[in-house]
Amino acid sequence: MKFRTRLLITSLTMVLLPFLLTSVALLVVGSHIEDTETPYGFFDRDNASYIYTIENYSRISEEVLEKVRQQIKEDPSRLEDTDYLDEMTLDLKDKSSYIIVRKDNEIYYTGNSSAARKIFPALPEHGNEMPGSEAGYYYSDIKKLVKEVDFRFSDGSEGSFFVVTSINSLLSRKTLYRMTLAFILVLVFTSILLTHGIQRGIFTPINQLNTAMQNIAEGNLEYMLTTEEKGEIGELYRNYEDMRLRLKESLDEKFEHEKKNRELISNISHDLKTPITAVKGYVEGIMDGVADTPEKMDKYIKTIYNKANDMDRLINELTTYSGIDNNRIPYNFHRINVAEYFGDCVEEVGLDLESKNIQLNYEDLVEPSTQIIADPEQLKRVISNIISNSIKYLDKERGVIDIRILDEVDSIRVEIEDNGKGIAAKDLPNIFERFYRTDASRNSSQGGSGIGLSIVKKIIEDHGGYIWATSKENEGTCMHFVIRKWLSEPEKSWEKGQDSE
Repeated sequence: MKFRTRLLITSLTMVLLPFLLTSVALLVVGSHIEDTETPYGFFDRDNASYIYTIENYSRISEEVLEKVRQQIKEDPSRLEDTDYLDEMTLDLKDKSSYIIVRKDNEIYYTGNSSAARKIFPALPEHGNEMPGSEAGYYYSDIKKLVKEVDFRFSDGSEGSFFVVTSINSLLSRKTLYRMTLAFILVLVFTSILLTHGIQRGIFTPINQLNTAMQNIAEGNLEYMLTTEEKGEIGELYRNYEDMRLRLKESLDEKFEHEKKNRELISNISHDLKTPITAVKGYVEGIMDGVADTPEKMDKYIKTIYNKANDMDRLINELTTYSGIDNNRIPYNFHRINVAEYFGDCVEEVGLDLESKNIQLNYEDLVEPSTQIIADPEQLKRVISNIISNSIKYLDKERGVIDIRILDEVDSIRVEIEDNGKGIAAKDLPNIFERFYRTDASRNSSQGGSGIGLSIVKKIIEDHGGYIWATSKENEGTCMHFVIRKWLSEPEKSWEKGQDSE
């Protein structure tokens, strides 16, 4: 649920829930009060109209008036007894009422002198008693209900007995306590409900996210958070999970990269150590006079030269790998003629293979005018690495390497095949991975850094091509790579016309 929706629901709950619960509470409290639907009319002295109020308003004074009426019938002179009147005043004290006894036009007795003096001038004259036992006068300006009973004093003076009730205080204290308690309970219940909702919907998820982030900060990337929530909380959980998975993937890649770097350093160190040891040995032989004939001297010097070339190749591979790792291989693309370029490469490679007693066969099956867009130096590195890799794994007395250039309509395919010991089927899918070596023994004759073919794959893909290998154990291996041809504008237009047909 979205925060906006939560806030709207919370706002409505804060308004509606207390209202509804208070209404219910009032109904429950009201059920303890007698039925109030029957109206009773009281003459409004200020507005000259009838107003409607409830039975309880008149019952407070009616009980007293009934006693007074009975007393008038039995012995009206007792209304002149102040002790008797004091008793009646004491009974009315807790009912927000008091009495006034008028003799002629003077106050004979009252239970509340200050209030009596204010209302006395407005009291009805003797003989104006409202008909009906429950009638009376209501003074809306001071909110007083007045009921009257007329009688005669023992000396014949006109007398009136008034019961004055304050409308403002007609509700009993017990009822007020109940209503106040009900309202407090409504507020407490609403507060608990809203607090629980906010706690469950906001604070609990935030605490869980805080715990999860602490785990991330401590390096624990296995701490998962899942939720079925929608809205902002659900998005936060999902964003955390995406972040966690990406961090984990990045960390795994970092560890793998560091592992491969350590392996590379170990491989390069091992492969450099072999030629360096050989160079030192032959140099020491020369220094000690072992090469005492021109033929031995020539052999020693050629061996030292070859070992230096091996070290140079390893260093070049390391430099190229660094460029691959930082995606900074320098390219200088040119439009080159396939026949001329590969003819020169074969001629250059052939001399080196001939010195190693390896037969080189070359076959060009593309049109003489065929051109491609490529970096000559980097493409030469591809061919050199593939052939070097083939030489390492040649196990026949007479090694053979075949180079074929094939036409693939809009591209050329180059195949470099040898008759070496081949590659096992389980190793074939992995040979283009960095640092992968099919030779786990790391002997000096077949050792290598394990990055030669990964460099080849990177360069071919950067040329917009692709590479793969086929092999049979004990028969040989063939490397295939494809590079798109360069097409002139007329050729492109013609091909578009062919496609539309």
